[in-house]
Amino acid sequence: MSDGGDCIFCRIIRGDFGTEFVGESARAVAFQDVQPQAPVHLLVAPRRHVPALRDLGPDREAVAGELLALAADVAERAGLHDGGYRVVINDGPDAGQTVFHLHVHVLGGKRLSEPMG
Repeated sequence: MSDGGDCIFCRIIRGDFGTEFVGESARAVAFQDVQPQAPVHLLVAPRRHVPALRDLGPDREAVAGELLALAADVAERAGLHDGGYRVVINDGPDAGQTVFHLHVHVLGGKRLSEPMG
């Protein structure tokens, strides 16, 4: 993992806060969102500091694939497969990204509202 300095997600991944991971893979970790927007709100982030999709680098297919695979795994463990769930990446300020360490939101546990924009 690259050192993202004071990046909050890098600090979580380094273990600075004792955050419990709900899933892990070689390139990614998953944990609970501290400000959930749904009954189940998980975040899946690469272990190395990657600010945005465009910054994934030459192994982007492998990293992106692993992020989505881990998202599906933690969604299943959280019991979301039967009712469904939403997978979202906010990439950049106009999309609502507030933590500039690439991450996938996994939201579910109820019927989610339709408007996204």
